[in-house]
Amino acid sequence: MDQVILAFEGEKTIARVRDILESSGAAECLVCHSAAEVKRLANKRHITVVICGYKLRDETAETLSEDLPFSCSVLVLAVQNLLDMIESENVFKLQAPVSRNDLLSSVRMLTQISRRMERFTRPRHSEEEKVLIEKAKALLMDRNGMTEEQAHRFLQKRSMDSGAKLLQTAQMVLDGTWIG
Repeated sequence: MDQVILAFEGEKTIARVRDILESSGAAECLVCHSAAEVKRLANKRHITVVICGYKLRDETAETLSEDLPFSCSVLVLAVQNLLDMIESENVFKLQAPVSRNDLLSSVRMLTQISRRMERFTRPRHSEEEKVLIEKAKALLMDRNGMTEEQAHRFLQKRSMDSGAKLLQTAQMVLDGTWIG
């Protein structure tokens, strides 16, 4: 059974979502109350889906999504006016109140998507190739003020979008043929 993180300010919402997901066998739920907790747990446990409200104690869901692993999807459950404020294409949105079937369908879809994306994030590079990728990330971080995770996600996304290997994309960044 997949594990998902639930991160909401209200305990009632956590209990309702947890009940739906666990009673249906869709997922085992781990509970967090802050974005910092979510980040630690998502990286430590290799979580593929985070379900949360629009805002956590320490940051918004949109900001949180930028710092999670590439294969981790974020599903925000909120009222429509809050969902309208989310601009990131990396955040999935579901209007509250949500039906049981909509929630289950969304979580199942996101776990499948995340499993497919995971193939692109598995390490497959020699030490020499890793050094080249690290240099490209460092250049992106320096030039664009990105975090290491953002630079890595940038390289992965551009690789997927262009159909090039991560190593090729990193080389293009270093050669200056890819503007980041």
